Amino acid sequence: MLKLGMIGLPNVGKSTLFKALTNKQVDIQNYPFTTIDPNVGVVAVPDERLKPLAELSNSKKIINTTIEFYDIAGLVKGASQGEGLGNKFLANIREVDAIAHMVRVFEDKNITHVHNKIDPVGDIEIIQTELELADLQTKEKRNEKKDKDLPALDLLSNKKVIFVLNVSESQISEGWKPGPELLKAMAGRDYVVLSTPLELILSEATEDEKKEYLAGFNMKEPGLDLLIKQSYKTLGLVTFLTTGEDETRAWTAHKGDLIPKASRAIHTDFERLFIRAEVINWKTLLEAGGLVPARAKGLVRTVGRDYIIQEGDVVEILIGK
Repeated sequence: MLKLGMIGLPNVGKSTLFKALTNKQVDIQNYPFTTIDPNVGVVAVPDERLKPLAELSNSKKIINTTIEFYDIAGLVKGASQGEGLGNKFLANIREVDAIAHMVRVFEDKNITHVHNKIDPVGDIEIIQTELELADLQTKEKRNEKKDKDLPALDLLSNKKVIFVLNVSESQISEGWKPGPELLKAMAGRDYVVLSTPLELILSEATEDEKKEYLAGFNMKEPGLDLLIKQSYKTLGLVTFLTTGEDETRAWTAHKGDLIPKASRAIHTDFERLFIRAEVINWKTLLEAGGLVPARAKGLVRTVGRDYIIQEGDVVEILIGK
């Protein structure tokens, strides 16, 4: 399962976002180091393809693919030297596949900033510096051991990063975008813009209420959905699907995976026992009205071990014994 670690300076809105993501009660009081051990939540990846496929197949249930979110306590300047809660945080970051780096952009006199001023560019530089300093310590320790058989270094500064720019509700309504200095600080990496108080409201709203809120703030979808989807893109992941009477389900693979390797998501034995598979794009399947008419029209492909799994493939896999 994909693991995404949420990091940032204290009081940037991480725990509020985590609460919205999982509706899990976490302490979000207004002081640093509220979160010491990372809260962990498993979140379903939104996928609009599952419902129509399930209706087509009369599936008994729908199963989304998931992401594990880790709310890692706020870093501070000097964390690599043990300041704040220091190296404990850095060790937690090492365990995740990618980093969601939350940056405070909003102004709010009732919520203190750890450095008493709103400075998104400076905040990014502090976190990046701490990760690089921690990596430097890791390299120095490796050099001291002089052991060629040690595993490859897992450097924190090499982790994939998605910046989460936390703005005010009014900035969302106005269609706020980062300026040149902030874009330069993010160095071409992926980002999403959201407002954590608004995301918390959306996460607790009914579907009808959610539609009203989204329309009122000129949003096509919640920022959380954008973050989850962006996580997949940043990590080079694709989703393929299976559908039948028992269930319609989404599965995760890496972009470029051959279908036998991708099928390990369904069962670890499938890669070894793979014989062939039937593949059809999900839209083509819906337009055809099901697998039987799709086969009759020649729309279903039979593929072998050299087929590269594609985003939105619906697959049926034949295995041996």
